[in-house]
Amino acid sequence: MLPSDRLTFSGIANRKALQFPNGERVVVWPVLALEHWDINRPMARMVISPPQGIPQQPDHPNWSWHEYGMRVGFWRIRKFFDEAKIRPTVTLNARTCETYPEVVNACLESGWELNAHSYDQQPMHKLTDQKEVIERSLNIIEKFSGKRPRGWFGPGLTQTFDTLDILSACGIEYVGDWACDDEPVTLKTQSGSIVALPYNFEIHDIVMMALQNNISSELYSRTMAYHHCLDSEAGSRAKIMSMAFHPYLSGSPHRFDDVVKTFTELLSKPGVVCRDGEQILDWYLTARGETV
Repeated sequence: MLPSDRLTFSGIANRKALQFPNGERVVVWPVLALEHWDINRPMARMVISPPQGIPQQPDHPNWSWHEYGMRVGFWRIRKFFDEAKIRPTVTLNARTCETYPEVVNACLESGWELNAHSYDQQPMHKLTDQKEVIERSLNIIEKFSGKRPRGWFGPGLTQTFDTLDILSACGIEYVGDWACDDEPVTLKTQSGSIVALPYNFEIHDIVMMALQNNISSELYSRTMAYHHCLDSEAGSRAKIMSMAFHPYLSGSPHRFDDVVKTFTELLSKPGVVCRDGEQILDWYLTARGETV
C-alpha cells in the first residue's frame, strides 16, 4: 500500500480534539537511539570526510565517533535523565544487546522503554528478508530484557511499501517513522492497524547538528520556540513533541550543557510532562476507544 492508502488525509482543524488528563498540555516524547555500526560496511554517517574525498572501508575514524557515544556520551545522558526523572524511549538496534550489553542493562536498570530499531544500522531497503530481520530483532530484545518491544523505528526511519504490514503481523503496535502530524494516527495494514506516534525532524540532533551544522545552543532556542507554538494551541487539543538524541552527538561535552538547559527549562513550564512511547500509545488508544 502507498502511504495515502494507509492513512486517509485529515486536516487537524477538522478532527475531534483529543485531551490529556490531569491538566497536561504538552507531552514531550524523548527518544534516545542506541545503535550498532558494523565496521565492515559503510558508516551510517560521517563526521569527518576521508582523505581525497573517497570513502574507505574499514572507516575507523567515523566508527570511533559513534563508539565514543556508547563508551562515554550515553553515560553522561543517562545520569542526567535519571536525576531529572526523564524516562525516554530507547530505540535499540538489537545487535547492541550482543555488542554493548552493559549499555542495554543500564537502560533496564533505569526502567526505560526498549523500542526495536532493527538488528543493526542498515536501511530496510537493503535487507533481503525483512520479516526474518524484524523477528530476529524482536526475539533478541525480548530474550535480553524479558519484554517484547511494542514499538519500532526503522534505521534512518526507512521503510519499504511492505514494512508496516510485516511489523503489524509480527505484533508491533506503534512506529515512530512518520513525521506527518502533531497527533498519533492509525495506519491500515494487511493484518489490522498500527499507530504512528508523532515524530518530527526539527528537534532532532542529527538534523540540527550533523546535517544543518548549527551551534549547540540551537537545541535550546529551537525547542523553546517549538514549545511556545504548541502550548499556544494546547488549550483546544492535546499536543505532543518528540525530541531525538544520539549519544555521539548530544553526549558530546560541548553540546551536553544545552541538553540539560533545554530539558530543565522545558519541564518547568506548566502542563509539560515527559512520556515514553508506550505511555503515549496507551493514552491514544484509550482516548480513541481503539485497540491495535
